[in-house]
Amino acid sequence: MSKQNIIAELSIEFALITIEQYKFLLTQKEYIMSKQLLRSATSIGANIHEAISAESKKDFIHKLSISLKEARETKYWLILLKKSSYLKSNFEKIDTIIKILVSIILTTKQKK
Repeated sequence: MSKQNIIAELSIEFALITIEQYKFLLTQKEYIMSKQLLRSATSIGANIHEAISAESKKDFIHKLSISLKEARETKYWLILLKKSSYLKSNFEKIDTIIKILVSIILTTKQKK
């Protein structure tokens, strides 16, 4: 299995976990950060899946770079939610997603 497929599957798993956390946050009446988290977390996978069908290496790198930005934004919202005591989990998967995306982008750039 290529890294491309691993990251695609990981992004889906992470999005599903985030959707569950979003539902929980709504029960806690937290609407602003939860919506930001949901948007950025689900955008990670959307851009990864767009990258899979990229028209060129440049387009592939661009889509994955957007996904990486969204992953870093997601990490920010998770930190805020944890520090404000809405979430207790560390969400280590986001760090894994970031590392894999950085690796794929750098490897693709080197082959360019």
